[in-house]
Amino acid sequence: MASQREQQLMRRALELAANGPARGVNPRVGCVIVSPDGTIIGEGWHRGAGTPHAEVAALSQTAPDAARGATAIVTLEPCNHTGRTGPCVDALLDAGIARVVYASTDPGGDSSGGGTRLRESGVDVEGGVLESEVDAFLGTWMTTARLARPHVTVKWASSLDGRTAAADGTSQWITGAESRADAHLLRSQHDAIAVGTGTVLTDDPSLTARDSAGALLAEQPVPVVFGTRAIPGGARLRQHPLPLIQVDGRDLAADLRLLRERGIRSLFIEGGPTLVSAFVRAGLVDSYVVYLAPALLGGDRVALTDIGVASIDEARRLTITDITLTGDDARLTLSPKGR
Repeated sequence: MASQREQQLMRRALELAANGPARGVNPRVGCVIVSPDGTIIGEGWHRGAGTPHAEVAALSQTAPDAARGATAIVTLEPCNHTGRTGPCVDALLDAGIARVVYASTDPGGDSSGGGTRLRESGVDVEGGVLESEVDAFLGTWMTTARLARPHVTVKWASSLDGRTAAADGTSQWITGAESRADAHLLRSQHDAIAVGTGTVLTDDPSLTARDSAGALLAEQPVPVVFGTRAIPGGARLRQHPLPLIQVDGRDLAADLRLLRERGIRSLFIEGGPTLVSAFVRAGLVDSYVVYLAPALLGGDRVALTDIGVASIDEARRLTITDITLTGDDARLTLSPKGR
């Protein structure tokens, strides 16, 4: 069982991992090399595709033969395949590492199995140390690797009683400027943003990420539209800096696989209740972001429609992972219970 010291060092490895690129194709991984007497002799993290993996980066800081008999603390199971770089398992074995402690198991079909190979080579291996924390940190990458589809986040803004518009259909603005600015920042942190054709035809959104002055942010999400209806040539989406992707929306799981093949790893859904409810009903939502305004509207303009829940026993329970005040509003971040 991992010692308290090793758990502390795993948190240090997680801090190192956060230095890596947040939206790269590879996971953000950190590694700490510890001598038999408990001294840190090397630290490293993965800096992006084609660069040394965290284990190799950490080993490069050690003196010749200093890692022999040492322990490697790494946030993700060492890889066991050759891509742009060689297997981390080989580097650890060549360095004479005696013990490897890792958090999350590598879900990749080609890259997994590093822990098993290390054990078979006589290395003392322990996995699952702070696994839930590291899995949460890896979020988008882990979802994509495990499920071969983008990590899906749905977002809506509503009154306290769950209404997204007043009885006459007006909805600008339920939440305040701070919430809207925060939502635009979230847009910029995702590979793509999605709505349904109904929203396009009714609201004519631009689906860009902008600052409070209306200027485009440096990072823009790819606009995605679900549905078969034609998008007008004059729609503001046609002026988006990135090319539009339209999928028919009949098979959401297949659509997500297609988007993954197009390089989309994180999808931010801002569609209306029809599209959002379809994703919830299909069990394809990985996280929720809900902006709640301290206002009451009443009426039937609700955030969700039918999600396949007939009784309270069937309620889709969520776990609140964060509550942040955005001006006068509250932003809730949630995940499906059990994930």
